[in-house]
Amino acid sequence: MHVAFIGLGVMGSPMAGYLAKNGHDVVVYNRTTAKANSWCAEYNGSSAATPAEAARSAEIVFTCVGNDDDVREIILGDDGVINGVSPNSIIVDHTTASATLAKEIHGVAAAKSIGFLDAPLSGGQAGAENGQLTIMIGGDEDIFDRASPVMNCYAKAMTLIGPVGSGQLAKMVNQICIAGVVQGLSEGLHFARKAGIDSAKVIEAISKGAAQSWQMENRWQTMINDEFEFGFAVDWMRKDLAIALEEAKHNGASLEMTELVDSFYAEVQALGGNRWDTSSLIARLL
Repeated sequence: MHVAFIGLGVMGSPMAGYLAKNGHDVVVYNRTTAKANSWCAEYNGSSAATPAEAARSAEIVFTCVGNDDDVREIILGDDGVINGVSPNSIIVDHTTASATLAKEIHGVAAAKSIGFLDAPLSGGQAGAENGQLTIMIGGDEDIFDRASPVMNCYAKAMTLIGPVGSGQLAKMVNQICIAGVVQGLSEGLHFARKAGIDSAKVIEAISKGAAQSWQMENRWQTMINDEFEFGFAVDWMRKDLAIALEEAKHNGASLEMTELVDSFYAEVQALGGNRWDTSSLIARLL
């Protein structure tokens, strides 16, 4: 297919690469032109000067940028995707953003007979590089059916959660759960150290039972070694938690633990850990 990919960060660049490696004709756009040129040299693709230009011949336009403001600019701005994409094409937004924005974009797109999916990701940089991302999707089933074979180039799993906005809401649930798990693991490892017991043997014992988690299996060793250079940064986690906490104000959900862990991540930032990965919660306990 003719596709466009907008945003070549640590996630977008390898994702667009998988599209190219699977035979799709990919046009890319990135605000930093050098990144776009580098991607084109590696994957034999082409680049465009604006998101609108990139979208002009695309059957599906994928976006993966930073936050709501970035999404609004690259999709709805004067040079945005919406002003270049053709009727009956599809926009798939992989950014973790608000459900409110997803619904806004969907309304604008639908008025022009353009399909839209909000499709935030889980799996981090490693998942993107290995083509093993999990995708939570909001949108119409017929649009999902058209786009999913293409997204399968970089996904290990994808689920249509419900109507537009549902993908973003599911991603909020994902981040809420991760925050609690990482804080629990941090406190457990901290407790083991203070109690003077062997953390490795403790993990060997409890990781086979109900306490087991991906975070435990993959991060306990680096956490006790004060190594925090493994993926999703604290700055981005706080951005995501802020979205969830704002949504909770509107739907009435009680997120007491999430609010607390968010304040703990603020303490990590104060330690200089803005770019440390999310497992760095333990740093404030050492």
